[in-house]
Amino acid sequence: MSPRQITVLGECVADAFTEAASTSTELALRVLPGGGPANTAVSLARLGTPARFLARLSGDVFGRLFRAHLEESGVDLSDAVRAAEPSTLAVAELDARGQAAFSFHAQNTADWQWTAQELDRVDLSATACLHTGSLALVQAPGAAAVEDFLASAAPRTTISIDPNVRPLLVRPDVYRARLAHWCGLADVLRLSEDDLELLLPGTPPERACDIWHAAGARLVVITRGADGALASLDGERVRVPAVPTAVVDTVGAGDSFTAGLLHHLDARGLLGGRLTELRLDDVAEACRFAARVAALTCSVAGPNPPWRSRLEQLATAGGA
Repeated sequence: MSPRQITVLGECVADAFTEAASTSTELALRVLPGGGPANTAVSLARLGTPARFLARLSGDVFGRLFRAHLEESGVDLSDAVRAAEPSTLAVAELDARGQAAFSFHAQNTADWQWTAQELDRVDLSATACLHTGSLALVQAPGAAAVEDFLASAAPRTTISIDPNVRPLLVRPDVYRARLAHWCGLADVLRLSEDDLELLLPGTPPERACDIWHAAGARLVVITRGADGALASLDGERVRVPAVPTAVVDTVGAGDSFTAGLLHHLDARGLLGGRLTELRLDDVAEACRFAARVAALTCSVAGPNPPWRSRLEQLATAGGA
C-alpha cells in the first residue's frame, strides 16, 4: 500500500546566515530557504512521502526562492496561497557547536495572515497526517484560524505538532497557555529539550511526557541533540541514541527528525487515525530512522535534509 499524503501547514522563512566580509564595517549574508514547517515538508518529499505544503508565499525575492526550493524538492504547492505581504526573514548567528541564534524580522509578514476562508478550501480527504507547529500556531492574526483548521481535521486525520518555541519573537508563556489545548488535538508531539526547558522549566523529560499524555497526546518525542531522543507512547518509554556525525550546524535537524519519524510511520500504514495500531517497537524503529535523517542534515550547512537515495547509499555501505 502506497502511503497517503502528509500535509504540512506553516511558515517558510528566509534564513540569512552571517559570513565574513571584506572589511569590519560590512556584513555578508547567505540566504537559504528555511522555516520549521517548510523544512519538514521538504524533508518528507525528499524521503519519498507525498508531501503537500500549506503556506502563504509572498511574491517577493524570498518568496520566489521558497517556491523554487520547495518545488525542486518535490513538495506539492497546489494549495499554497499567493500572498501580497512580504516574506519573513530570520538572521542567524552560529556558535562554536553549530547552534543557531535567530533574530526575526516578521512584523505583518505573509506567514501569519491565514484566514478561515483560505483554509476552508483545503481538501484533506487524501491526507493521512496533518503536521504543523512553530510560529503558525501562535502568531496573530492567523493562529486562531490554524487552530480551528486542526480541530476540524482531527476526527479523521492524524495530527502532529512541533511547538518549536521562538522566545525572541513570541513569549514562551503564549505557548504555555495553548499547549494543553494543542495536546488535546495532537496524536504526535515532537519537541526539543530546549523547547521543554522553555515550556516546563526544570521538569524532568519523563514527567513532561506524562503531563502531555494526560492532556491528550498519545506519542511524545523529545529530541536531545547528541543525547538522542526520548519517546513515550501512552507512558511506555524508549530511548534512542543519536547517530554520530561531523556537525556543520544543527539548523533544521529537529524538523528533519520529525519528517523521518512521520515518513517511517506513514510508510508502514500507521498514520491516518488515532495511532491505535502503534506499538513501542514501531516507535523505536521510526526514531532510529529519524535520527539518521537528522544526523545527515547536521552534516551539511543550513536546513538541507537528505534525499532518500543518500540514505539508501549509506545503508548499502553500512554507514549512518
